[in-house]
Amino acid sequence: MSYRIGGTKDDLRAAKRQLVTVIDLNKCIGCQTCTIACKNLWTKRPGTEHMRWANVSTWPGKGYPRDFEKKGGGFRDGQPQPGSIPTYEDSGDDFRFNHDEVFYDGNGQSAHLRPMRRLDGGTPRWGYNWDEDQGGGDWPNAFFVYLARMCNHCSNPACLAACPTQAIYKREQDGIVLIDQERCKGHRHCVEACPYKAIYFNPVSETSEKCILCFPRVEKGIAPACNRQCPGRVRCFGYLDDETSHVHRLVRQWSVALPLHPEYGTEPNIYYVPPMGSRGFGADGEITDDSRIPVERLEELFGPRVNDALKVLRQEREKQRNGGKSELMDILISNIWKDRFGGFDADPLTPA
Repeated sequence: MSYRIGGTKDDLRAAKRQLVTVIDLNKCIGCQTCTIACKNLWTKRPGTEHMRWANVSTWPGKGYPRDFEKKGGGFRDGQPQPGSIPTYEDSGDDFRFNHDEVFYDGNGQSAHLRPMRRLDGGTPRWGYNWDEDQGGGDWPNAFFVYLARMCNHCSNPACLAACPTQAIYKREQDGIVLIDQERCKGHRHCVEACPYKAIYFNPVSETSEKCILCFPRVEKGIAPACNRQCPGRVRCFGYLDDETSHVHRLVRQWSVALPLHPEYGTEPNIYYVPPMGSRGFGADGEITDDSRIPVERLEELFGPRVNDALKVLRQEREKQRNGGKSELMDILISNIWKDRFGGFDADPLTPA
C-alpha cells in the first residue's frame, strides 16, 4: 500500500523494494564532497543552516551530531528506547563571522577573522568536525577512519514508530523514508527516537527534516548527489534485491558490507565495508601484519559479523596480490564508474 493519510503504522512501514547505499571505509578520504553536494541541493533554506543531512566525521570521535551514540533512541528487544534531542550546537551551529571588520572597515592587520555562535554571538565551543583527525590509539599505533553518514532509511524506522501524527512513511516502491511536511507538527518525537540522530528540527518552519535520498533525482534514474559526486568511488547505490547490482553483491553475496550499530534494532539500509586499517608496529618497532585498529572497536560499530567480513576482505586482497583474480576486489576497485550505481547512472545535466 502506498502512503495513505491515516494509515496504520504497518501501512506506513511497508515497502516492496529497498534502495541501499554501501560505503567503503577503506577508501573514504574525508574530502566532504558528499556533504557539500547535499548541502548545496537541500539545506540552504532558512532554518536549515545547521543541518548536514550528509556528513563525514572522524572515528573514533564524538561524531555528528555530537555524541549521537550516547543520545538514545532505537529499539531494544523490540521495545522503543528513550532518547534525547541534540542541541543546535550539537548539530554544528551556524557560525557568524566579522567579515566587515576584517575586509571592509580599514583595520589592516589589527582585525582577525573571528567565528561567533549563531544564537548568542559568543565564542564557539563546538562545531562540525570540531575534533577532526584526532582519532584514537597510542603512539605509534594511532588510527582513525572517516565515517560518512546520512539517514539510514531503515526498514523498521524508530522515527516512524514515534511520530504521533503519522507524518513519516516509507515509499512503497523504493523504501525511502520521508516526512510529510504538511502533517508534521514539530513535536520532535522522531528526533528523540532516531538512534542515529539523522533528523533535524527546522526552527523557521517548525517541522522536522531529514535526508530524502534525493528522490526527485532517483525518479529520473540519477543516483543521490552524495553518492554520485563522491570522487573516490567509495559509494555504491541500488536496489538490494537486484542481483546484478554492486550493493547486492557486497551485502548479500560477499557479506562484507555491514550496517552501523545493528543493535539499535532499526534495520538500517546504509551499509559499510569495514576498514582493515594500516599495519601496526610491534613492541620491537618493526611493522607487523596486524591492523592498528583493535577489532573490538570495530565490533562496537558493526557487531561480531565484522570479523567474518574482515577475514573475507583479507583473503581476497591476498589472492589478488598473488596474481589471482578476485571478483570482490574488482567490485571494490570499480574500474567502470557507472557500474556502482545499479542503473541509476543518468546524467543530472542531461534532460530526461
